[in-house]
Amino acid sequence: MKKQLEQKRLKKKKDKEERKQERKENSSGGSLEDMIMYVDENGNFSSTPPEKEKKKES
Repeated sequence: MKKQLEQKRLKKKKDKEERKQERKENSSGGSLEDMIMYVDENGNFSSTPPEKEKKKES
């Protein structure tokens, strides 16, 4: 009985690890840099960071 429970637990752990590895291999997500979007002063999306400008003081 105890051996069966332990074998079942080990099998679940192994299956979980295999699923985790499979998800990792089939991941379509890229790096964080690829996922970042910037918004310019007009509200348009861009994949390149905006140029740094000095703020105008009125």
